[in-house]
Amino acid sequence: MRRCGTQTVVLYVVALAAPVLAIVASSTTAYPQSADLVLCDRVAADPADPDKPADVKGVADVAAADIVTAIKFCKTASGSSRRALYQLGRAYAADRKMSDAVAAWRRAADRGSTSAMVELGVLLATGAGVPKDEAGARKLFERAAEAGNPRGVTNLMVLSKVSGSAPADPVKARALLAKAAEANAEAQYQLGLMTAEGVGGPKDDVAARALFQRAAAQDHPGALERMGAFAASGRGGPQDSSAAKAYYEKAAALGSEEAKAALKRSDCPMALKDKRGKHAYNLCL
Repeated sequence: MRRCGTQTVVLYVVALAAPVLAIVASSTTAYPQSADLVLCDRVAADPADPDKPADVKGVADVAAADIVTAIKFCKTASGSSRRALYQLGRAYAADRKMSDAVAAWRRAADRGSTSAMVELGVLLATGAGVPKDEAGARKLFERAAEAGNPRGVTNLMVLSKVSGSAPADPVKARALLAKAAEANAEAQYQLGLMTAEGVGGPKDDVAARALFQRAAAQDHPGALERMGAFAASGRGGPQDSSAAKAYYEKAAALGSEEAKAALKRSDCPMALKDKRGKHAYNLCL
């Protein structure tokens, strides 16, 4: 694709003489939560899972030292919690038991876990541990996206770009991205690309630049590279060569090959051609 676009938590377990209930505040009410789910959350919650309570920080990856604990408590809690079932899948994946992880994620997805849908979609899209099935992946991403999961939206867009096809419904895809872009850098970047290209709605360079700027502020490599290009050409806003170079440098440091190429072009701006008029090499200043 042209533009695509851990922390360790040590759990200290205290022996309890009787089951404990923790009261967790939701947006409207407080509800009882089992000690098993509390412990499962502590070592295996996904920071980006929409099902995760706001007061649970989550971990990027289940730490090796916490895998046994996570499997134990998440398995117990999974009978009444789709979040715990999804987190059980994360624990199995960390333990490299992918068949168990897939089984847990399938059950969690059946219960409505959008994060489990995304995980399964990624596996199907890449063929990692399961037969590759882009159509199946697309359906899972669409379900997650329609339920408001930002990763479902952005993965749906990425899958379309990788396969070289436009979204089945560009207008709907753009609307979903607009919702996800409220708080998600990848969604802001993908929506910026659609807005800059006029896909699924009007072309608007000013709005696209604003979206790239929001994502760039969160160190999104692709958005930083796009901001460099927009600033260099004055597209959608002021032309600023110094700012463009700064954006390119930051994107390059984060691994953007396009930004690295842009920096090289800026250092070697004069293209020399051979007698047939073909590009020979660039003259560096």
